[in-house]
Amino acid sequence: MSMINEMVKNKQGYSLHIVKTEKYKTNTLVWKMKAPLQSKDVTLRGLLPHVLQSSSKNYPTTTAFRTYLDDLYGASFFVDVGKKGENHIMSFSIEVANEKFLKDSEPLLKKGLQFLAEVLLNPNVEGNTFHKETVEKEKRNQKVRIQSVYDDKMRYSNSRLVEEMCKGEPFALHANGNANDVEATTASSLYEYYQKAIAEDSLDLYVIGDVDEQEVEGFCDEIFQLTEREEKRVDSKVEKTIEEVNEVKEEQDVKQGKLNIGYRTNVMYGDEDYFALQVFNGIFGGFSHSKLFINVREKASLAYYAASRLESHKGLMMVMSGIDMKNYDQAVQIIKEQMDAMKNGEFTDGELEQTKAVIRNQLLETIDTSRGLVEVLYHNVVAHQQLVLEDWLEKVERTTKQEIIEVAKKINMDTIYFLTGTEASA
Repeated sequence: MSMINEMVKNKQGYSLHIVKTEKYKTNTLVWKMKAPLQSKDVTLRGLLPHVLQSSSKNYPTTTAFRTYLDDLYGASFFVDVGKKGENHIMSFSIEVANEKFLKDSEPLLKKGLQFLAEVLLNPNVEGNTFHKETVEKEKRNQKVRIQSVYDDKMRYSNSRLVEEMCKGEPFALHANGNANDVEATTASSLYEYYQKAIAEDSLDLYVIGDVDEQEVEGFCDEIFQLTEREEKRVDSKVEKTIEEVNEVKEEQDVKQGKLNIGYRTNVMYGDEDYFALQVFNGIFGGFSHSKLFINVREKASLAYYAASRLESHKGLMMVMSGIDMKNYDQAVQIIKEQMDAMKNGEFTDGELEQTKAVIRNQLLETIDTSRGLVEVLYHNVVAHQQLVLEDWLEKVERTTKQEIIEVAKKINMDTIYFLTGTEASA
């Protein structure tokens, strides 16, 4: 029996994904809206979900909005904006109690779907413009979200690495938008963009829980009336010849240096050697037993933290570390040595098996939550793949040492970014 029973139905204008499972006591509904990352509308798109979640036509104030959620036995609702490869994705999630576990037989699932439709399809609009006060309030919040990345130097340095590494590529854009463009956004320009998004975005609705599949499908057919659209596919893979590593140093008033290094893996989600790359990353820097953690942080005591992570839909790997300013050259050298060691197969069978076990546990932990399960399933939508979890686990388990060496040889250092303190140059 399959670990995840996902039923996918192509509906008018959207795809319906139903996962019937008794694992959760709640039902989770997640609406995903996907469009290409573009500088002309990235700020509008970063703002839009937050305006939609503030109020709607039938719940015109935040208080009315939240009171209704409380009436649904304390349903939770939140939005998110992110990017996967060069796709800009808005997510709307609502979690409602499963009526099977309540004394009252209130149709909470249907009400949850109706509430989602209210938020998405019946916004708080006056004429051809969003409610102006709501937009102004959310613009202030958007500026805070953008500023918070600057204030968090770990996030900021990773963001700056991406900007430098992917100049001229949509992936360099920030999911929340550009601070300089927030003020120019108006209630009418945002509504105009909303109409475009609702008509043209690739839409996916996930319903996860102990539900009746036919009943869910019937509810959705009744509640969601959308127009057909053609999917706008983006190719996030960039073939890039790196003749010289780009080295960027930036000075700010920081006590701890942030050394971030970007690599082109030349491997994307769903590629044949994607699973070998997953295991490579685990041994190299993904986990607490990895080479970066042990050699840069533990043995050499050069870093407060040292780790790597993959951008699977863009073919990138990022190394992140926090170091004393004076240790820059030595830290870069040791990180390079760990990459060379991977390319030369200098890792043990014990490291290999431990990494496979951690990847398996991490994946199973992720799908232990309904929202984590949606994120795992949505990888397939973004990459136009049909990977099932069992295959994923099996291919990781079957990965050989030689396959890891081969995938390591594809990886090229692209950019070194170092955020250093002003006293370092004094």
